[in-house]
Amino acid sequence: MARINLLPWREQLREQRKKHFLLALAGVVVAGVGIVMLTSQYFSNAIDTQVARNQHLQVEISKLDVRIKQISELRTRRTQLLERMKIIQDLQGNRPIIGRIFDQMAHTLPDGVYFTDVKMTGKSIAISGNAESNNRVSELMRNLDASPWLEAPVLNEVKAKGIGESEQSNAFQLTVRQTQPSHEDDDK
Repeated sequence: MARINLLPWREQLREQRKKHFLLALAGVVVAGVGIVMLTSQYFSNAIDTQVARNQHLQVEISKLDVRIKQISELRTRRTQLLERMKIIQDLQGNRPIIGRIFDQMAHTLPDGVYFTDVKMTGKSIAISGNAESNNRVSELMRNLDASPWLEAPVLNEVKAKGIGESEQSNAFQLTVRQTQPSHEDDDK
């Protein structure tokens, strides 16, 4: 028997379905490629935006680093200026004190005693001199201790030396500390 396809419409329907499937497949592929490209472009733009933000932050951070360095330099300069101002204020405040100390040393000096050397180191004053007797040295130390500008006299050395046949002298060395009297003592 001969094979005769009496129903060619099935073959045409199959061919038509195959075309529709291929068109749908091509549409899905085109749509997929489009979606991938759009997604890629979106993420690329997001990355570029974030890189631009990071660069902006780096620029601002470098500006702030420069400002921080300037601030630290200003702080060190400020502390140096404050130290200088304190030194100047101390010098201005202590300027009349040395005159007061010399005045007190002159007032505490009894008859028969004279100084040969006076050295001031910080608040300590080293005094060398000659006295007619040990009693005069003792009187000097009592006078120094009674002074409101001087305190704690310490006798380091007393040496008896003969000047002539009838005269005898005592060479002495003592140290005393400078003090700042209270305002009530200063008025005396």
